[in-house]
Amino acid sequence: MDFETLQAQCLTCTRCPLAETRQHVVFGQGVPDAEVLFVGEGPGQSEDEQGLPFVGRSGQLLDKYLFAIDLDRNKNCYIANIVKCRPPQNRDPLPEESAACMPWLREQFRLLRPKIVVCLGRVAAKQMIDPNFSVTKQHGQFFEKGGVLFMGTFHPAALLRQGQNKPEAFADFVALREKIQAVCTHTYPAP
Repeated sequence: MDFETLQAQCLTCTRCPLAETRQHVVFGQGVPDAEVLFVGEGPGQSEDEQGLPFVGRSGQLLDKYLFAIDLDRNKNCYIANIVKCRPPQNRDPLPEESAACMPWLREQFRLLRPKIVVCLGRVAAKQMIDPNFSVTKQHGQFFEKGGVLFMGTFHPAALLRQGQNKPEAFADFVALREKIQAVCTHTYPAP
């Protein structure tokens, strides 16, 4: 299966009740050969309206962090979510919603074959790194799973609410840039 086929199937998904209240499925955004995959928990209101991940205020902050380390969602990375439809009132996805949606993310992962996965926030980190993951204690640390490096960091929306964590989050992105330079082959263009 290729990305276009996967996206076409995902856009008609009715595996869980979130499909009943969504405006748009938020499949993901980025390049199909991305070596770095960012994963959030799920779309918010702006994302549901536009059908793209991280396009609201938290997305603007994420874009600033990406720009600071020479990443761009349209050039050299990919952004997705655990669930593809907005949970009502931006609540955390329920376990059954995450379980219903995970096959879409697994297939995106299989097609991308990223070298690094960055989990944005505790929900994504608990799903993808460890159920006991603590963002406040383990952010910025890299964990190897099946030959892929995983790192959890603060969710951009949480940083908007708790600005005191922005320096730590930015340090995580600086560490990410160093890790990209060490393990990725085509994320950054040659000088």
